[in-house]
Amino acid sequence: MSTPVPATPYEALGGADGVQRLVQRFYDLMDTLPEAWAARRIHPDDLRGARQSLFEFLSGWLGGPPLYEQKKGHPRLRMRHLPYAIGPAERDAWMLCMRTALTEQVADTGLREALLQALGALAEHMINTRTSAAAATDARTPS
Repeated sequence: MSTPVPATPYEALGGADGVQRLVQRFYDLMDTLPEAWAARRIHPDDLRGARQSLFEFLSGWLGGPPLYEQKKGHPRLRMRHLPYAIGPAERDAWMLCMRTALTEQVADTGLREALLQALGALAEHMINTRTSAAAATDARTPS
């Protein structure tokens, strides 16, 4: 008898528990990796709300329950991120955390690569300035 193939990435990740583990690891990395500072600095000190929002968004985006849309309507990610200066450094820091979390959490190479490609395109779409906010801040910080 063959093993059933998961119908969605959400199921392949292990449903809500798997998505929750991914999100928790992602934000743990963002909170601890010095090279993730560019992304971390545009988040609030308390990451609980960010963790919940990302979990809800990824749940629906990955083919599971549309929790984010049920609470807040259409994600409109770019619009919701416009108040924050997101440049290449912020994108790269965000992707470092996501790439590391996916590598640790997703054994299926094909699924992991597909998710990285899709999330990379999403992260690229969030860029709203070509000058990194982190670089601009670093340039103003006295040595």
